[in-house]
Amino acid sequence: MSAPSEKRPAGETVDFGFERVLPEVKAGRVRAVFDSVADRYDIMNDLMSLGIHRLWKRFTLSQTGLKAGQRALDVAGGTGDLAAGLARQVGATGRVALTDINAAMLAHGRDRMLDAGFARTIDYVIANAERLPFADASFDCVTIGFGLRNVTDKAAALRSMYRVLKPGGQLLVLEFSTPVAPGLGPIYDLYSFKVLPALGRVIASDADSYRYLAESIRTFPDQAKLEGMMQEAGFDGCRYHNLTGGIVALHRGWRY
Repeated sequence: MSAPSEKRPAGETVDFGFERVLPEVKAGRVRAVFDSVADRYDIMNDLMSLGIHRLWKRFTLSQTGLKAGQRALDVAGGTGDLAAGLARQVGATGRVALTDINAAMLAHGRDRMLDAGFARTIDYVIANAERLPFADASFDCVTIGFGLRNVTDKAAALRSMYRVLKPGGQLLVLEFSTPVAPGLGPIYDLYSFKVLPALGRVIASDADSYRYLAESIRTFPDQAKLEGMMQEAGFDGCRYHNLTGGIVALHRGWRY
């Protein structure tokens, strides 16, 4: 059974970057963004972060606690960086589900996982994070990397991920956050709103999509607020680790 989403008042809007749009509009616009950048997504990740995203993901995977034979879910997993690591951890006797709302991103992820030799370990499912199509208590670990900020109803997504976790299971949310290192904020703003769209224009022929990505980071809840949202969704033992001065944070919570 899927976790129900809370009904919003008629006419209430949600953020799409710095814009406000109707909830039923946002998912389609997010899908269009990732349709546009899917072919160049992995190259842009390396360029945007100078390769540091690989260290953020490696740290995330080091915290899963997964063992051979267990089951893991990577939500909004795009081209599959985290899913590949999860597959290595659960081994041939385990199972990983890689989901994304965007068919183009999931297709790229599937091709990458096949090339990496994970054809028999990973299932690919087009799914909305707010309504995950899995039975209650299906997974030992759930991850979502740089995807939660694109979800329309983030609280519903957190409840949905809580529902599919087994008792004792862990959720890991890797996401851009609010810089805490002194002096980092202005430099980060300059990079986000000047350099990032320029890279998007040159590499992916799409400055607007990367401008949206920068804006979506600024409208995403900060570390403490996201921790509170996870607690409200039912997670216990919630905590977070700031990475690279708080540019990124890894949030963790358990279902007990």
